[in-house]
Amino acid sequence: MLTSLRGFRYYLLLQSPLTHPREASNVKHYFHPMSRGATTNWMLEELDVPHEQIVIDFSAGETNSPEYRAINPMGKVPTLVDGDAVVTETAAICAYLADKFPEKGFAPPPGSTDRGRYYRYLFVPGITIEPLFSLNAIGISHPNPQSAGWGDLSRVVDTMESMTPEVGWALGDRFTAADVVFGGMLDISIQFGWLEKPSPRIKAYVERIRERPAYRATHPESWYQ
Repeated sequence: MLTSLRGFRYYLLLQSPLTHPREASNVKHYFHPMSRGATTNWMLEELDVPHEQIVIDFSAGETNSPEYRAINPMGKVPTLVDGDAVVTETAAICAYLADKFPEKGFAPPPGSTDRGRYYRYLFVPGITIEPLFSLNAIGISHPNPQSAGWGDLSRVVDTMESMTPEVGWALGDRFTAADVVFGGMLDISIQFGWLEKPSPRIKAYVERIRERPAYRATHPESWYQ
């Protein structure tokens, strides 16, 4: 929901020509600028591919409309529709787009050892990092961290630190969808105050993320100034 002036500026930013389809396309991106769809919007901008941008208004109840629930029964954004393919979940959308446009070089070759590392960067944010921080933000901790998929705060922070590259990007010199998903989660963790004291390594990586033109085209200026 656009609950602040910053959010309103964000909404206006996303109506710029940069986020409108460059030509006719079967790819439809259902999103809201104040949602996880900001990450998939950034991915689309990085790829610079034609798509139709469809803003779903939370405040008007559009995510709960029968029409939208027929596309995504969860009533969540983002959702990507590519012809007959319907893809939900941020990491899945980014992975799908990277594979759909292999010439862009946003994913390592299938079967390569880098592909295994790439999958880890795609899946750790949504399966491990975000659940822990979401519960932590409302003062809930799992009574038995050993049995929880995300463990506890110290384990998650140690994992984030170990996965953050000292230089360059997640898989080396080339920026990929792994950086959009993992780097985007680190960026959000800092912006929302989930990660109260990010290390110098994490801060430097997020700063590199924020320098990218596609990031700046799809995020409010207050996030990178």
